[in-house]
Amino acid sequence: SRVAFPRYHIHFAILPQLISPSWKIPRNSVFVSLYIYNLHKYYKQRAKPYTMHRNFHTVRRSSSFPSPCVMGGESIMTRKKHGTSNTPVQTNLRWGCDRDLADRICNFNRHGAESYCYLFKTSFLKDTREGQLQQQQEEKNENSEQTQYEITFYDSNTGKPLFIAPRGGRTLDQFLKESIDHGWPSFRDEEVIWENVRCLPNGEAVSVDGTHLGHNLPDRKGSRYCINLVSVAGSPTIGANVGSSA
Repeated sequence: SRVAFPRYHIHFAILPQLISPSWKIPRNSVFVSLYIYNLHKYYKQRAKPYTMHRNFHTVRRSSSFPSPCVMGGESIMTRKKHGTSNTPVQTNLRWGCDRDLADRICNFNRHGAESYCYLFKTSFLKDTREGQLQQQQEEKNENSEQTQYEITFYDSNTGKPLFIAPRGGRTLDQFLKESIDHGWPSFRDEEVIWENVRCLPNGEAVSVDGTHLGHNLPDRKGSRYCINLVSVAGSPTIGANVGSSA
């Protein structure tokens, strides 16, 4: 969305003309000045590796969210051995996600987020498409029925499964489009593994082990979990059970 600029900036742009009408300013200079200011704000925002969800959305405050969302309490996010978790993030995160950024967001943060459309800085989209094509080719070679390609997202700290997408009747293209449109991976209720995920009353989405994931930002379709890719880029631990999402 377009970055808002202060109204007084217009006054600065035409200030010379107000001081002395004889001072000539180029035609459309006001619009050029506003464009430059807007461009500066845009790239300044993109350069930040650690921004806030609330810069782009208004987090809904509610005592509870409708089922099947499973609510949790603040006790989940109390201080532990490593921030809000007992362990730091895994050393080799999937899709080339930055480990230092992931550790800050997962374990020492309650509101911050990776930069807008951070997923474009990783191999997530490329790897997803390649995985989909590989599955389609394998099913074709085996003359088996074509099935929906799904991605399992694991806790970057513990390796527990947190989300499986796409599910709930939507396609991979629909999941990716919504995620790209909003700037972060966006999950629906049917795609959450509620055995390992909780939603706090202020909308914060967390793992049962204290990993900050993102926020629940409901829209007209229902709950939408806006999640940091670096928080769900872990690899499965041995014996991890991929439970039901509902």
